Amino acid sequence: MTRLTWIALVLLLIPAAGRTQDQHAQPVANPVSSNIKQQLARFSKIMVAAADAMPADKFGYSPTPQQMTFAHLTAHIATSNMFLCSKISGTPAPDLKLADTDPKDTLVAGLKASFDYCTTALTAVDDSKLGQPIVLFGSRPNTIAGAMISITDDWADHYSTQAGYLRLNGILPPTAQPAPAAAPAK
Repeated sequence: MTRLTWIALVLLLIPAAGRTQDQHAQPVANPVSSNIKQQLARFSKIMVAAADAMPADKFGYSPTPQQMTFAHLTAHIATSNMFLCSKISGTPAPDLKLADTDPKDTLVAGLKASFDYCTTALTAVDDSKLGQPIVLFGSRPNTIAGAMISITDDWADHYSTQAGYLRLNGILPPTAQPAPAAAPAK
């Protein structure tokens, strides 16, 4: 074959490869809410693990006096989860009262309960009401889509803060932990 024939053959196969991939890709019925649920599962796992990793005597830690303590951060995450998942799902959130002075066990249990509530509350959520108006944070008009964006932004921001606090105390955050060694083959 000549060089020109090879080039023509390659150019003909490239679009065919793209069509093959497109034919196998299935559209996702609810791309936004499905993604939120995937992120919820991930952040629930790593944020609770981060709170568990901080020693109880370090829950009063803050890097500077102007920053919130780890205890306050943990309570804040739980409260934010309850509020935003309630707004997104239209279901009433359980009454969760946490204080910065609560012991670690209480704060971690509250954090876990907030993620459990979100998991249950968001089960029936789909993309059909993304544009539905709601009010967030006092009197700010928003939409369910806006609340979904807010909660995922919160998870990323709050986990980053947790990870920073852990590192400042010599503890690797959950996502920085080395992968477990594979079991030897038998």
